[in-house]
Amino acid sequence: MKRGLFITVEGIEGVGKSTNMGYVHEALRAAGIEVMPTREPGGTELGEKIRALLLDHNNQSMTDDTELLLIFAARAQHLAEVIRPALARGKWVLCDRFTDATYTYQGGGRGIDMARIAALEQWVQGKLRPDVTLLLDAPVEVGLARASGLKRAADRFELERRAFFVKVRQAYLDMAREHPGRYCVIDASQPLEQVKIQLSEVINHLIMAAN
Repeated sequence: MKRGLFITVEGIEGVGKSTNMGYVHEALRAAGIEVMPTREPGGTELGEKIRALLLDHNNQSMTDDTELLLIFAARAQHLAEVIRPALARGKWVLCDRFTDATYTYQGGGRGIDMARIAALEQWVQGKLRPDVTLLLDAPVEVGLARASGLKRAADRFELERRAFFVKVRQAYLDMAREHPGRYCVIDASQPLEQVKIQLSEVINHLIMAAN
C-alpha cells in the first residue's frame, strides 16, 4: 500500500490555523481522500494530558528544557499511536503543528540551541518529516489582535510578549526559506475567502500529484 501524505499546518497565534485546518480537511475529503486530522501537542489521550500541562498558565515555573522534553514526549506517543499507523494505512495525515513549531517556539522564541532540538527530532522521528507544510503567515500585530478577540482565557504561550512572537514568526520564515520544496507560505493577513483561494491552489496541486 502506498504511504499516505503527511501535511502539517503551522503559524503563530491568530493566523486562523483551526479554521483553515477544517477547510483543508473538508476539501481533501470532498476529493475522496481519507484524512486523519490531528494536532500537537496532543493527538492521543496521553498527549492531550501533556498538552494541558504545557498550556496551563499556572505553570509559569516550567523551565524551557522541561517544556521541550514534554513536547517531544507527547510527539513520541503521537507518532507511535496515530501518525505512523495512519500513514502506513495510506491515509493522509493533517496535523495542526509539528516539529517545525518546536524549532520556532522553543528554538526561535525561547532561544534553545537548534542542534539540541535536531538531536531530539532525529531520536524521536528517525527519517520521518512532513511532506508538505502550510505556513499561515501574518504580521505579529495582526495575529495577536485576532487572538485577543477570542472569547477564552489565554494559555501559557499566548501570555508571551510581542517580542517572543516576532522571533517565532521570523524563525518560521527562515525555515520556509531553508525548505522551499516542502513549505507553502500562505498570506493569512488577507480575508478568509482569499486565504481559502490560496489553500485551494495548493490542495489541488497535491491531489493532482497524488493521482
